[in-house]
Amino acid sequence: MRPTHTDKILYGGDYNPEQWPQEVWDEDHRLFTRAGIDTLTVGVFSWSLTQPAPDTYDFTVLDAVLDRAAADGRRIVLATGTAAVPPWLAKAHPEVNRTDFEGRRHAYGQRHNFCPSSQLYRRLSTALASRLAERYAHHPALLAWHINNEYGGACYCERCAEAFRAWLRERHDSLDALNDAWCTTFWSHRFTDWSQIEPPNALTEHWRGPDHTAFQGITLDYLRFMTDALLGCFVAEKEAVRAHDPATPVTTNFMGAYRPLDYHRWAPHLDFASWDSYPPLDAPPTVAALGHDLMRGLKDGAPFWLMEQAPGATACRDVNPLRRPGELRLATWQAVAHGADAALYFQMRASRGACEKFFGAVIGHAGRDDTRVFGEVAALGAELRALGPVTVGASTPARTALLFDWDSWWSLEISDGPSRLVKYLDVVHGYYGAARAAGADVDVVPVTADLSAYDVVLAPALHLVKGGLAARLEAVAERGGTVLTTFLSGRCDEHDRAFPTDAPGPLGRLMGVRVDEWDARPAGVTNPLDGGGEGSLVFELVLPRGAEPVARYTADFYAGTPAVTRNRFGDGEAWYVATHLDAAGTDRVVRAVLARHDLIGPYADHRDVESATRVAPDGTRVEFVLNHGRAAVELTAHATATDLLTGTRHAKGEAFTLGPLGVAVLHAG
Repeated sequence: MRPTHTDKILYGGDYNPEQWPQEVWDEDHRLFTRAGIDTLTVGVFSWSLTQPAPDTYDFTVLDAVLDRAAADGRRIVLATGTAAVPPWLAKAHPEVNRTDFEGRRHAYGQRHNFCPSSQLYRRLSTALASRLAERYAHHPALLAWHINNEYGGACYCERCAEAFRAWLRERHDSLDALNDAWCTTFWSHRFTDWSQIEPPNALTEHWRGPDHTAFQGITLDYLRFMTDALLGCFVAEKEAVRAHDPATPVTTNFMGAYRPLDYHRWAPHLDFASWDSYPPLDAPPTVAALGHDLMRGLKDGAPFWLMEQAPGATACRDVNPLRRPGELRLATWQAVAHGADAALYFQMRASRGACEKFFGAVIGHAGRDDTRVFGEVAALGAELRALGPVTVGASTPARTALLFDWDSWWSLEISDGPSRLVKYLDVVHGYYGAARAAGADVDVVPVTADLSAYDVVLAPALHLVKGGLAARLEAVAERGGTVLTTFLSGRCDEHDRAFPTDAPGPLGRLMGVRVDEWDARPAGVTNPLDGGGEGSLVFELVLPRGAEPVARYTADFYAGTPAVTRNRFGDGEAWYVATHLDAAGTDRVVRAVLARHDLIGPYADHRDVESATRVAPDGTRVEFVLNHGRAAVELTAHATATDLLTGTRHAKGEAFTLGPLGVAVLHAG
């Protein structure tokens, strides 16, 4: 189920008119019309406004907000407002407040301040969601429901401890199974009663913070439990909405590659995926692109919404640079290129007080329409309006998949050894970025995904191998595809127990290698490879068992041994990369893999140029070409196409110029 709109990409953002007197609202809507704003997200933090006391609901403000939007033909994404509990609730029932990793129960303050195992919180939050749905289900402005906001954080209170034990009973069935999964014969940890199990925190299994745990299995299960606990809150509110509104789609806003929550466990419960994109402005463009493709992959390639992005500067970092002219337009078109059917901002009008008062907004404190930011937002709104419905609902025809696995992320980064300097996202982004730079469209998918449509499967840092994944990867190579994995892959099972076999465990047959030893070195220590590029951090000593060396180490006592191997498997290949390659080395390996399947894009020689393709439900094929550089680039059209933004027609083989931070949306034919 997705919002039923066909006329254009939705455009707008978070609007908090309750922060301003009503005489400002008419001016806001006048400016919204000028900027092409058609969609507003409202009520995100409205609990204390709509329920000022336990037995009192007041919808006066929300009524006025929705009616005012409807009067101008704007659509509303209505939030349930449950991401921050009201003061009266926290004061009367302090047990709803979270207990942190150090074991301290918090007093009232901030947001995301509720315990997900609190039955009182669940009862009151679902009651509020129910009241909202009952009142607004048939409102003409309603477009979608927005449950809570940016779920995150963890709680370690006594209620979470009890809920964790119940979750463990369901997952492991018996204490014997649990003891086996957690290897509790280590350090006299064998449990003889469920009540003996405590949440892993600074007072129990951890030292030096959340990533240093004596028992990885316990901590891994608690991360899974907390994902499910917060998901339970979402599902409860969604069910409350559904009781009154069976048709309007429901979502919540994710945060891209956000470590605390496994979004793949949430995906089946969303009607469509949405997320908030706030990459550091000096980050490579593939950081945001990875987030977009990860969100698209949550719903089997269906379009997602860009629920929030900053129109100017953020205010949440120590230093908050301003978006340069053209950067907002480029970032928005990048989101559309990767599958966004909506481009929304935080925030529409700047707050006057509190911690987001200097966060960028479409409309600043003075309410002007002649600022640079407002001008860029309005110009972009006109472009989106002119593009119309061409890309709405369009898919991405990727033949390359990248496996993204929260369990591997958690397991790798809570492991003692071989190196805490290895970061899952760094490894994953390196291979994703190399594939995107080579011009390949990439689906970022869970390890449970159907891989039959892909010629190339990239599985970097696949630390845990679960279920029948190894066999499914073998099937990809057997039929002629290529599978790539890296160092520290295939090390542990679903409980984070090391496989009692040679590394890389169940991937060994496919990769055709055996790893007995590995060397970890400090940052800055590198080992050049004889084919170009260099490795760092971890250097596995590979013994080929059918695989052929592609590149070798050139230094230390393992000089001359394989650092990169290729194994013929069936009609396909499997590549194993035994070290943390630098960008040059990663690019070389990934391009060799993609070239085997003719997946190198036409602009792969232009490092600043990104391309992405979407195919509309009617078969219309649209290619996006984005110049992330500060200089113009000269490109050659690889097919006859019309730029839908300018109307310019480019014949196949014809040269065309893409300006600095430029965008072309090319319709073939």
